[in-house]
Amino acid sequence: MARATWSGSISFGLVSVPVKLYPATRPQTVHFNQLEEKTGARVRYQKVSDKSGKELDNDEIVKGYELASGKYVTFTDDELDELAPEGTRSIDIEDFVDIGDIDPMHFDTAYWAAPSGDGASKPYALLAQAMEESGRIGVGRFVMHTKQHLAAIRPVDGSLAVETMLFPDEVVAAKDIDGLPSRAKVTSKELKAAQQLIDSLTDDWKPSRYHDTHREELLDRIERKAKGEDITTEPGTEDTEGAEVLDLMAALQASVEAQRKGTRRGSSAGKAARSGTKKATRSKAAKASASKKGTKKTAAKKAGSKRAAKRKAS
Repeated sequence: MARATWSGSISFGLVSVPVKLYPATRPQTVHFNQLEEKTGARVRYQKVSDKSGKELDNDEIVKGYELASGKYVTFTDDELDELAPEGTRSIDIEDFVDIGDIDPMHFDTAYWAAPSGDGASKPYALLAQAMEESGRIGVGRFVMHTKQHLAAIRPVDGSLAVETMLFPDEVVAAKDIDGLPSRAKVTSKELKAAQQLIDSLTDDWKPSRYHDTHREELLDRIERKAKGEDITTEPGTEDTEGAEVLDLMAALQASVEAQRKGTRRGSSAGKAARSGTKKATRSKAAKASASKKGTKKTAAKKAGSKRAAKRKAS
C-alpha cells in the first residue's frame, strides 16, 4: 500500500476538502552500487575537508552559497529553518484555468489526491465533477518538504490529481537556445508529404504499447549473470541511419510508403525502407554526378574539335 507524502486540504472559496497526496508515478530506474573490483567491497563516501583532509562530523558542517567572486555566504541549519516557508496544510486554489493554456513543460511531479477522513467524500466528488463539467483545472500554491510549490489540481475519471509545476523563471524559453526557433523554409510538396506521414502514424494513445527496452534488456542481463551464465557481447555499431539526410523529399516519400505497407520505424521493414531511401538518394546523387561528368566530357570533345578545325584551316 502506498504511503501518503502529504496531508492537508484543498480549498476553493469557503469549501475545504481534506485530502492526502500519494505519488502517482513509480520510477523503475535500475540502481547500481559502486564496488571495489578486486574484493567486491562497497565504496563509501566520506565528508572530508579540502583544506585539512580531516573527516568531518555533521555538527562541524554549515551550508554555503557561492558568490560570483568565489567567496561563500554561509548559513546554519537553524538560519535556514527560520527562512523556510510556513508549513501550511492547505492547497488554496487561486484560479481556475483551461488546461490547454498551460504548456506541458511547466508540469513537474504528479500525485493522486485521495479524500481523507469522515465527510470528505462529498466535497471531493463535488470539486472533481464541477471541474470536469467546466473543462477547467485549479491552480494554487502549497508547502511540501519545506519548499513552496505551484500546483495544478485536475479531475481524472472521478478522481483528483495534483501536479506540482515549475514557476515561470524555472522554464527555459526557446529563444534562449541557439538555433531556435528554426527559420528554415520548406516547400509545399515537402509539407504535404510530412503531413501524410503524420496522418499514417496517427493512432489512439495506448501507454501499454511503449516499453523501456533498455531497462528490460539490462534486467535480463542481470538475471542471467546472477545465474552464473557466461555472457560475451560483440562490439556494436552505432546506428546513424537517421543522422544523414541526403534527400528530404525522398526520405519522406519512402517513409509514407513504408507506413502504407504497415511498417513502423522500429520494425525490420521500416529499417529496410530507410535503407532503400538512402540507396535511392545516393543513386540520384550518382546519376547527377555522372550527368555532370558527361556534360563536361561533351564540352571537352566540342572544344577539341574546334581546336582541330582551326589547325586545319591555318
